[in-house]
Amino acid sequence: MSRNTGGNQQVRGSAPGPLADYKGEAFRGGSLIIKINSLINNIYTPYLKHVKIHVMKIAVTGKGGVGKTTVSATLSYLYASEGHRVIAVDADPDANLAAAFGLSPETVSKIRPIAEMSDLIAERTGARPGSPGGVFRLNPQVDDIPEEFGLRFGNITLLITGRSKEASSGCYCPESVLLRRLLKHMVVERDEVVVLDMEAGIEHLTRGTSEGMDAFIVVVEPGQRSIQTAHTVRDLATQLGIREVLVVANKVRGEADIEYIKRSLKGLTLVGTLGFDDNVMEADIKAAPPYELSPTLVQGVRAIKDYLERHVRAKGNA
Repeated sequence: MSRNTGGNQQVRGSAPGPLADYKGEAFRGGSLIIKINSLINNIYTPYLKHVKIHVMKIAVTGKGGVGKTTVSATLSYLYASEGHRVIAVDADPDANLAAAFGLSPETVSKIRPIAEMSDLIAERTGARPGSPGGVFRLNPQVDDIPEEFGLRFGNITLLITGRSKEASSGCYCPESVLLRRLLKHMVVERDEVVVLDMEAGIEHLTRGTSEGMDAFIVVVEPGQRSIQTAHTVRDLATQLGIREVLVVANKVRGEADIEYIKRSLKGLTLVGTLGFDDNVMEADIKAAPPYELSPTLVQGVRAIKDYLERHVRAKGNA
């Protein structure tokens, strides 16, 4: 690969041609530090501006109670701790991601789900939720929503999208249009890491959004119901063109649980296991982030994160 960086200079692969100019005569009688700084400022910095670093887009789903929100919060925490900007999206109507970050009930109560913002939906789509009939925009503006309506703490921006259980019933079409466009924007068009904590129905994903996901994870626990949910999610994902559904086994008590889950997956790929952890339960009791009280959880989710990144790189090089 080559890229013109100004003048006649060419950058090729990992050893730019201009390095040759800094050998031999170029270093005689001058300051090595000055020449290296000049090299960085004039050659490498302009080049790096054109290099797009891939950031991960991860969806996490599963039956209620299996620990998908714990996994989502810990993944977000790990990426944020590495200096990445993260958008953590709670797309589950039973929104618990804020609590998994240890945010106070007072803070959580101030975060309104996007689907409940009738004025915003009407402004962006041209139709007010619940209004009968009518025509609305299918490509509403959404690029400012994470900054305007998300909660920022550290490197993480938390955005709650789903409708709460108390929301009144009515036409959901304008909300769905806005939410689907918003998710596609965050997954396909932005350069933050995105961790999407979603219900098993995956109703807000579209084919265009799913194509931008790097990893689609279903969290299961030992038991028939969560395994069945994983297969249901796999079938729904297939309809969206998602070729691979990855599985994380949570709350495992030993090798017998792992073997049971492996036998039951039938075509799904197990990418990691997390043991049953009393510290995670203790974190819930204390309203603390589970990743602060459970080093074992952090270690396990880090291993899963590392696997996902290697997996994505391998697919990109295939």
